[in-house]
Amino acid sequence: MIEQILEILISFIESTITILGPWGISLLMAIESCNIPLPSEAILPFAGYLVTTGKISSIHTAAVFGAAGCVIGSIPSYYLGYFGGRNFIEKYGKYFLISKHDLETADKWVDKYGNSAFFICRMLPVVRTFISLPAGILKAQKRTFFLLTFLGSLIWSYILVFVGIRLGENFETLKSVWHKFDAVIITIFIILGSIYIYKHIKALKNS
Repeated sequence: MIEQILEILISFIESTITILGPWGISLLMAIESCNIPLPSEAILPFAGYLVTTGKISSIHTAAVFGAAGCVIGSIPSYYLGYFGGRNFIEKYGKYFLISKHDLETADKWVDKYGNSAFFICRMLPVVRTFISLPAGILKAQKRTFFLLTFLGSLIWSYILVFVGIRLGENFETLKSVWHKFDAVIITIFIILGSIYIYKHIKALKNS
């Protein structure tokens, strides 16, 4: 089942970037940043492969378009949290399995690391997909947040595009690595998600 999902997912990624070029990279990375788990670990290395074939002009083009897509995708999530605010989440958060404790944890997290937390999280798998919503809820300064989003995403993009370039001559091998890597990510995500849902349902029942 997971293998079939990954086949469809990777085929979609490959087709989108092949047809749209750098704009396809931005589109896919924007989708990822809209809280939709479309793995950049598959998007950007394929873009790197296309750099080796000449279909994308350079590593810089691929990385910049990738980072720009992250910023674009972060905008709706940020403003959802920004305008919905703490009161909205405290009132309706239980329907999304978000508790008051989650908000308090986010407050402490930002108090401890400041704006650098948003920069660092953009270079972390999985976490980077969901960081914009709490940033909006916590009223992070817009210009600072989006600048750090771009810079952190730019570094992340350069790294993964470079991986694709280095492995471009062995593309079939790279595809098999993606499958194994994404399968591990999805399996971990399902396990952690199940634990998260169970604990939050239990906490909400006791609240």
